[in-house]
This record gives sequence, structure tokens and C-alpha cells, in this order.
Amino acid sequence: MAQPTMDPAEALAELGRVRLDEVSLDDMLLRIAELAKASIPGTREVTVTLVRGRVGWTGAFTGELARQLDEWQYEEHRGPCLDASASGDTISVPDMATEERWPVWAGRARAAGVRSSLSIGLPIQGSVVGALNVYSDSVNAFDAPAITSAEGFGAYAAVALANAHLYENAATLAAQMQEAMRNRAVIEQAKGIIMGSRRCSSEEAFSLLSKISQDTNRKVRDVAESLVAQAVGKTHG
Repeated sequence: MAQPTMDPAEALAELGRVRLDEVSLDDMLLRIAELAKASIPGTREVTVTLVRGRVGWTGAFTGELARQLDEWQYEEHRGPCLDASASGDTISVPDMATEERWPVWAGRARAAGVRSSLSIGLPIQGSVVGALNVYSDSVNAFDAPAITSAEGFGAYAAVALANAHLYENAATLAAQMQEAMRNRAVIEQAKGIIMGSRRCSSEEAFSLLSKISQDTNRKVRDVAESLVAQAVGKTHG
């Protein structure tokens, strides 16, 4: 099980030293994810989910696998990070092998090497809510002291995020959301092309995009854009 490399109190102090007038909301989100990973016992990777209306996206992540675990939930419109965001509660998944609330997602997480998770609801600002999501490669990684530590960090992070949000204007947030939706749209287009040519499922199409992304060290969005562009070129050629 992963051991923290930073004392929780020091992580909070470090977060408190961030100058809100010198960092963007994205920078703050990433710093929160990094400090959570360093200070919460049992943690392998961390993400921060943001939700506005019915649109959810990952504002920061410490590893690609963790981001993908979030994305799978956004695709199905259900999962612990979304439920924690909506309710503001703490949601623990002690063992992916026995999880019954989100069995499909838990099965995919377990197959990817993740054994347990913890999602802490974050009321951020106005219509934006979110969650701090902590993933582990160990079963029952988050015991009562770890959950208490995560909730304490989450409460402090929520305040920091709310303050940072005030420094971001509505146009910037709207642009981020539009970009996220554009990214998802082009990925869905690419998945449709792969499904049509290979006669495979949506999950298999996304797995292929992810593999190409990893093999070529490119973002999934960039791989999807190239595939769509090629298909459009063939159509007009």
C-alpha cells in the first residue's frame, strides 16, 4: 500500500501558501491533486471532478489511469465521483471485486489494476460542484484514519477552490467546458468510425484509441482528431 510522503498538516499549509492572484484555477486544481496524492494514506492516484449541470469533467489528475476511471463514469452518467459531487458526501468503495452499486465501472477499474477508491464531495462555487477522487491498487486501502484525513483535506481544498474560482471569470470557465465537450464530441466521432470499420463495441473502440494514444505518446483527443480528419479526407477524396 502506498505510504504518504507528506504530513497532512504540511499539505494543508502548502495549499494555504498558494497565492490565488498568481495561479489559475487549473493550477490550483492540479496542486490540490498533487498534495492529496502526497498526503492521504493508501493513495495511488488522484483526480478532481468538476460538475456543472449534467456535464462532468476531470479538472486535474495525477495519472492517466485515474483520469480514465473518471471518464468511464462520465460516459455512463453514474459512479462514485458523480454521486459524491451531487451529494457532497464521502463515498467509499473498499473493494472493487464486491462493489454492487456500480458493478460495471468497478469491474473495469479492477481490470485496470485499481482495487479501492474514495470520493469526497466538494461544494465549490455557485452551480459548480465537484469531488476529490482517490484511487488505490490495494483492497481496503482507506481505513477510518485515512478517510478522516481525506475529508479534512477535502474541506480545506473546497474552500481554496471556491476562492480560486472567484479569480476565474465566466468566459474562461465556459471556454473550458466548451473545449471539454468538443473533445468528447471528436472522441465519440472517432469511436463511431472505429465501430463501423471494425464492427466492435464502444468500449473496444475506446480501448483502441487509448492504446494508440499510449503507443504514440499523444492525447486521446489528438488521436481522435487525426482519425476523423483521415475519414473526412477519404470521403472527399
